[in-house]
Amino acid sequence: MLQFDRVTLPEETESLRRDVRQFLADNAEHLERPNSDFSTGHDPAFSRKLGSQGWIGMTWPKQYGGSERSFFDRYVVTEELLAAGAPVSAHWIADRQSGNLILGVGTDEQKARYLPPIARGESYFSIGMSEPNSGSDLASVRTRAERVEGGWLINGTKLWSTDAHRNHFMIALVRTEPPSENRHAGFSQIIVDLHKDGVNIRPIRNMAGGEDFNEVVFEDVLVPEDRVVGEPGNGWKQVTSELAYERSGPERFLSGFRVFVELVRAAGPDPEPALAAAIGRIAAHIATLRRMSISVAGMLEGGKSPEVEAALVKGLGNDFEKLLPEIARLAADDSIAAAARFGRFRESLRDTLLLSPSFTIRGGTREILRGVIARGLGLR
Repeated sequence: MLQFDRVTLPEETESLRRDVRQFLADNAEHLERPNSDFSTGHDPAFSRKLGSQGWIGMTWPKQYGGSERSFFDRYVVTEELLAAGAPVSAHWIADRQSGNLILGVGTDEQKARYLPPIARGESYFSIGMSEPNSGSDLASVRTRAERVEGGWLINGTKLWSTDAHRNHFMIALVRTEPPSENRHAGFSQIIVDLHKDGVNIRPIRNMAGGEDFNEVVFEDVLVPEDRVVGEPGNGWKQVTSELAYERSGPERFLSGFRVFVELVRAAGPDPEPALAAAIGRIAAHIATLRRMSISVAGMLEGGKSPEVEAALVKGLGNDFEKLLPEIARLAADDSIAAAARFGRFRESLRDTLLLSPSFTIRGGTREILRGVIARGLGLR
């Protein structure tokens, strides 16, 4: 049964929100071309500054470089960074999910080795889940890891791995046991050093001219035994829990937020009725999705694993990511958009439209998410 309890952010988070806004104002040189999509803006210097503030790995224990703060605190920092269009891509995946996975099921040695550099904003991770001809059906992945003398020998290909050509590590979902009647059995997660293990990384250019996605090819790549995260064969359970972190945050409905910001700025204090209606429609979507996302943050704060609720937030967020630029485009018709004050709006709209095809790929397609939701509701 789905449950989205009404959760209100604690009052003390407002002080933190002001701190983040001041930090962003003080570091405006990093926001010359703001974009609210978390996959843009790979800026290691900015990530290190965030780390020095204690705003990466915020919920982790202090012994591993964290700040032992709440999921609500982390939510506020995330929301402000995205709303401002800050360049967060470098540390994003490591902070959002890879670090949490290691913290939850990793060995003490793995926690001590990998988590402090992540929290300092110095170590970046990519996701190794999707594969060619597999889409979002993770149970069909074919990349194999064979136990050999000295560790694990990996062969296969991962696809759509964000920033793999720039990041330091990847946590790859691989098959370590032969297929069986249980499609979800026999998987493991292994940490791969993207610089030292001999993988072949091929950037994929998108319509916007960027190369955020990558194809990562493993040809007899040998990684040490101690790189397995959690129990061998338990990868499916681990990866589904990991996806709750990936799917539930405000990034699932703020990717196009910059379009909304620039539309409101250009419209001014007294927009004509059609434009005002469009602004109200977008605002209503954002307010609803934000409430649902904060509710999931409350579940995480309570130690729950809201996989189904997170999938619903992600699914609705994906629909909204597609809808927002279309509403904005139609509202700002040719005569209005031609006005000089709409220049930054047109720029942000163009950037979002060029990036939007990737929105429904990352974190699971609509079809996969609806399957997760259906199973959670006992409908399949």
